Amino acid sequence: MRNTFGHLFTLTTFGESHGTAVGGVVDGMPAGIEIDLDFIQQELNRRRPGQSKITTSRQEPDQVELLSGVFEGKSTGSPIGFIVRNQNQHSQDYENLRTVFRPSHADYTYYHKYGLRDHRGGGRSSARITISRCVGGALAKLVLRQLGVSIQAYTSQVGNIALDRDYHQYDLSLTEQNAVRCPDQEKARQMEQLIEEVKADGDTIGGIITCVITGCPVGFGEPEFSKLHADLGAAMLSINAVKGFEYGEGFSGVTARGSEQNDVFISEELRVKTNHSGGIQGGISNGQDIYFRVAFKPVATLLRPQQTIDLEGNPTTLTARGRHDPCVLPRAVPVVEAMAAMVILDHFLLDKTVRL
Repeated sequence: MRNTFGHLFTLTTFGESHGTAVGGVVDGMPAGIEIDLDFIQQELNRRRPGQSKITTSRQEPDQVELLSGVFEGKSTGSPIGFIVRNQNQHSQDYENLRTVFRPSHADYTYYHKYGLRDHRGGGRSSARITISRCVGGALAKLVLRQLGVSIQAYTSQVGNIALDRDYHQYDLSLTEQNAVRCPDQEKARQMEQLIEEVKADGDTIGGIITCVITGCPVGFGEPEFSKLHADLGAAMLSINAVKGFEYGEGFSGVTARGSEQNDVFISEELRVKTNHSGGIQGGISNGQDIYFRVAFKPVATLLRPQQTIDLEGNPTTLTARGRHDPCVLPRAVPVVEAMAAMVILDHFLLDKTVRL
């Protein structure tokens, strides 16, 4: 089982949803970076359960404890170990899952790969493990802040309710002013209403998160197997419930002609006139905004009867119990940012290895 992400800036995670704790070790953190523990905790608070009526009601403080790699408030360059203790597990809510497979979950595949599984919330395959990603991403953000790189993700679609304008036309600073994390307050209200309706029906709903990276210098990424957009895509597709990734114009650009899609240079300003490429060309950042979209499927756990099978392959009916998100997007926004931050910092460090 591979539990480490990254090349030079790496995150190794551990823990299970209903275990004692989740945590990780960040290696490759540059020395001398001021470690803002309040900022790291704030990033975890954005991800934590129980923060609004449209998220799971599980109440966890998700308080992070840094165990190593920090001295007198600054990173030492050695591995930073951290832990977040689980305090509000209701493991008994999952007892009816002990001998059955939840549809569209990792239960069946995990069991057949490893020969056993933790039925309490999915164990290692639980989205609760993204706590570790948020801590790693927060540390990466502290470094990127000094480089002038900013990362902002937001909910751009829930079900069929979608923002219909380019990200430049929204004030992204408004993203945190509503429970859905959408910069358009009216659309956010509609999204929240839809999520509440879906939740009341015992169902779930998916959507899209858009992410914008500004201030990224020219030259991050490789021209062959470690293209910047490929690593961003791999990072996003590793997040629970993600089903799709596109950057720049993505799929919508296939109907245009090259004369419409090419980002023409403005020589006197050393920049391109448009940014259809999404800030990456030939696998390498070109200095423009990097923007991409991540599609999340509806949460697989439904609070209504579903047909499934048990461990012996016999058909049965399952009605899940417990506390679950009707829509993962509001809590996934900081996870998308975290993964993006780790990829960008990793490529910054990789870039340093090929330049004198």
